[in-house]
Amino acid sequence: MPSDPSHRASRAAPAAAEVAAEVEPARDTPAAMSDVSLPGPQGGLSDRDRRILALEGRTFRYVGAKERAIREQIGLSKVAYYVRLNALLDEPAALRAAPSVVHRLRGRRTSEDGAAGADDTHRVA
Repeated sequence: MPSDPSHRASRAAPAAAEVAAEVEPARDTPAAMSDVSLPGPQGGLSDRDRRILALEGRTFRYVGAKERAIREQIGLSKVAYYVRLNALLDEPAALRAAPSVVHRLRGRRTSEDGAAGADDTHRVA
């Protein structure tokens, strides 16, 4: 019964599914899960979060220059900035956006905690 329309539709459906599988990547691959599946713009990072990470990647020459940049460019108080920065260090989206900055700050955060608890002398050198 090759002329039966329902028979032709059932043969065409697997072919269409194969074409769709070739075009659409698997949903459980890292590429498919990266930024598209995460909520919010750019995988969950707001514009303010990206500016915070960019500011942390900069170096400042003068005393108070970083605090001034925090107020003027980010629009946060110093305390609110560091609270948000600390929370960003635990977010995977921040790690994807600025891996070197996040790794450096995570290392600094853990080394200060670990150095105080390692020995009771609290010596730096």
